[in-house]
Amino acid sequence: DNKISKLRHIAKTITWRVIASVSTFALAYLFFGDISKATELMAVEVVLKMALYYFHERLWFNYGNLVEKKTSMTELYNLDHLTELEAESI
Repeated sequence: DNKISKLRHIAKTITWRVIASVSTFALAYLFFGDISKATELMAVEVVLKMALYYFHERLWFNYGNLVEKKTSMTELYNLDHLTELEAESI
């Protein structure tokens, strides 16, 4: 599940970068009126934002797992700390 999740996040990262980079290039070209400047800006933006997006996805994924683990641990904790009278009645 974790391996599939990582591959899915990588695929989402790449497809989103294509969309975002084309729009960045178009805006930079409209702003600068220079294809080389627009290309340079897009090249820097591609690498930087792809890395940021991937780590952002991983953080959200790990946060979800952390919440699930915390819930499970809370349930175990609640069972382990029953009073003696409660434990005897089980």
